[in-house]
Amino acid sequence: MPKLSVILITKNAAVHIEACLTSVAYADEIIVVDCGSDDNTVALCRPFTDKIFITDDWPGFGPQKNRALAKATGEWVLSIDADERVTLALQEEIKQAITATHYTAFRLPRQSYYCGRWIKHSGWTPDYVTRLFRRDSARFSDDLVHEKVQLLQGDLCTLKTPLLHYSFNSLEEVLNKMNSYSSANALKYYEQGKKSSLKKAIFHGLWAFVRTYFLQAGFLDGREGFMLAVSNAEGTYYRYLKLMYL
Repeated sequence: MPKLSVILITKNAAVHIEACLTSVAYADEIIVVDCGSDDNTVALCRPFTDKIFITDDWPGFGPQKNRALAKATGEWVLSIDADERVTLALQEEIKQAITATHYTAFRLPRQSYYCGRWIKHSGWTPDYVTRLFRRDSARFSDDLVHEKVQLLQGDLCTLKTPLLHYSFNSLEEVLNKMNSYSSANALKYYEQGKKSSLKKAIFHGLWAFVRTYFLQAGFLDGREGFMLAVSNAEGTYYRYLKLMYL
């Protein structure tokens, strides 16, 4: 069977990291690139791998994941985040996929958890993410946030078993990530030469709510669907406000 390398980047991920690494312990190699965690993330990683690398800067999600990719030695690479889990069923499908295939990359359906509920609509399902690929056939985009796997050659296929994503366990996590992601996205837009105003911030925020709650059927996800639509609207609103001040 081809060698599989699992790569992930971390910072203060102690609440998730053990469960994450346990779910991928079957892999031939685990690469962790940590960005100066001040909790016990690194210590919790040590029982799973000795390939832990610590960086003293933060270049953004895309460049940091490319650093982890550069450390991998397996023919195949599975990129995973600390708040994600690979189920036993997905393990088996991954093993079968990389054993005999002419594809160079696979995208996985992702099932996400939001404040006590698995979200089935709201634009989160189906949520396909390209995470499994031949090491020499792909790289990550250089985006500061919302990076993507860029396929350099070959064909992409889709697996059936979902990757579990424990994205938000509490409203505090929602607010913290909304603040950090809106800042990163504002900087990204600024570097792309985009401009904003109060009117744009209001419009984009309202549109994010309408799209999530009505067009993407967030109302079918109950109260959490409404909460998610509101947090999407707020995150979008603050992204454009921050861009306006930049």
